[in-house]
Amino acid sequence: MSIRFAAPSSQIAARMPAERVRRIRLLPANDEGGPRFNQPHLHAALRHFARHGLAAARDAHGQALAAADAGDRETYAWWLEVCRALDRRMARSLDRIADNGR
Repeated sequence: MSIRFAAPSSQIAARMPAERVRRIRLLPANDEGGPRFNQPHLHAALRHFARHGLAAARDAHGQALAAADAGDRETYAWWLEVCRALDRRMARSLDRIADNGR
């Protein structure tokens, strides 16, 4: 398989303005700047991901919904945090469901 490189038509056009470089350089390159997870939830999320792969967030979401349906608030809160560690958007949908009183 060959590798092809297409250089930009102008060296100047490929550069960012110095001001933008300074602003971007200060931004975190990962999401450690976001909400912090406590160790038990993070470890559980990693174990859950190892077990379920890319379906881990969906499974954690389902576990949280099952706990909410059973009225088990403690288990619901646990799975909500595991889901939040795996997929924040999916966890926000759980928050909306909880706010509407499922």
